[in-house]
Amino acid sequence: MNKHSTKPYLIRAIHEWCSDQGHTPYLAVAVDEHTHVPLEYVKAGEIVLNVSLAATNRLRLGNDWIEFQARFGGIARDISIPISNVSAIYARETGHGMAFEVSKAPAHLEVHDAAQAPPALPSPKPTGPQGASVSSLALAS
Repeated sequence: MNKHSTKPYLIRAIHEWCSDQGHTPYLAVAVDEHTHVPLEYVKAGEIVLNVSLAATNRLRLGNDWIEFQARFGGIARDISIPISNVSAIYARETGHGMAFEVSKAPAHLEVHDAAQAPPALPSPKPTGPQGASVSSLALAS
């Protein structure tokens, strides 16, 4: 991720806004070989995750990676997402948030654990999060 990119700052801001408003922040992510997510929940190359403080443990919204633990079917899983793969962050209750173009991850981003890396999937075109009206999302780069 470009060190001058506004994307990680906007993600953190929308996450904080959702939390302050009592809404549930959801993250839409394009899944590829750099993402570490439960593949059984991936649909059409994308996964939508609840990233509220109540649903996550050790949430870290960094400049290059989003990392946390979450339970899927009662089992704690480690999640790692490159910022470049985030296609949207929005409030589940209203659909208000922000959409982003998803570009190929920069070469300097390496998979945290190559042995656990999911298989490569085609990167989908950003279409907006499931259940949210696309008109309520602003596209940023």
